Amino acid sequence: MSGCTRPPPELQILNYADVQDPSVDLSAKIEKSFGPGGLGVIAIRNIPNFVESKAALLPQAHTLAHLPSSELQKLEDPTSLYNAGWSHGKEKLGDKPDFAKGSFYFNPLTDQPGTLEERDKYPVSYPCNVWPSGPMPTFESSAKKLGLLMHEQVVALSVHIDKFVSSKVPNYPKDLVSEAMKTTEKAKGRLLYYFPLPDDAVAANAADSWIGWHNDSGFLTALAGDMYVNDETGEKISSPDETAGLYVVDREGESVKVSVPEDCMAVQLGECTQIVSGGALMATPHCVKGANPGETGFKVARISHPCFIDTAPTFELRMPEGVTMEDVFKDALGESKVPPLKERWVEDGMTFGDFLGKTFEMYYAHTKK
Repeated sequence: MSGCTRPPPELQILNYADVQDPSVDLSAKIEKSFGPGGLGVIAIRNIPNFVESKAALLPQAHTLAHLPSSELQKLEDPTSLYNAGWSHGKEKLGDKPDFAKGSFYFNPLTDQPGTLEERDKYPVSYPCNVWPSGPMPTFESSAKKLGLLMHEQVVALSVHIDKFVSSKVPNYPKDLVSEAMKTTEKAKGRLLYYFPLPDDAVAANAADSWIGWHNDSGFLTALAGDMYVNDETGEKISSPDETAGLYVVDREGESVKVSVPEDCMAVQLGECTQIVSGGALMATPHCVKGANPGETGFKVARISHPCFIDTAPTFELRMPEGVTMEDVFKDALGESKVPPLKERWVEDGMTFGDFLGKTFEMYYAHTKK
């Protein structure tokens, strides 16, 4: 796999206090992270209660993933196409169900997002939460606490993102992303449990053995980092495979590993923010490489928790006045790995919901191919 042996790129790390202060100039680090040729990810350190909240939730993914199937079925929500509660083997990689990971989806902002009319019209965008009970009494409170904390950081960071884009794009609407992130009810936490790789996948050593190459299609994605566990016991372990983890495409088109420190929350940029910024900010293809257990003698699993902060499906994806569609596309990275954005965002003003529908359709065809 190209890039696996390269040293990790420099991850820009912001201080929590600076992110909270709109008067602090973070433009240089934002440009290095999210500007054309950037890695599409930035980190924030010293967030109060973040490390403790992460430690309270992430290990519970092991408990959840190993509940009896009868209990897990109670947590499934077919109405939302499994965008709330438990999902395993419901998503597809081409024509094949994806059994590499299990996901628990939840909205940390509210148990009942949107209005009743909006929930009926957009069941995938506004599903109601489904929570486990019984052996997991602290799961709901832990999930909401971490998710709310992550949303707060995204809102604060988006103020600086708006300031940066305004300095580069003359007609960028004031406070566009920060206002959208602050007022949205569309937030999706995804507690992920990556099951141990089968032997054939370990032997293949593929870059995308846990999650295939993709761009985040929304606005901003908060990442709580990851942890590795013994799949049998749930005991936290160090990764036995230094090449496992998150990979992104760098400005030379190479696949490089990004390691987020345990005490940091990261934020990845989505394609919608690329569009509304007129290409001043760029989403970056990324994937997750599975862990080879080596000589450990046990199966290795990975746990992570992204939280996707987006807008209502009716939000119109418009580039700033004076910007062309070519400006939005020209600095895109790694388009051989993902369906090109120009084939999915095909009209200025296309709604977020329509863009997601087109994106899902093209990723399905891309994966099959």
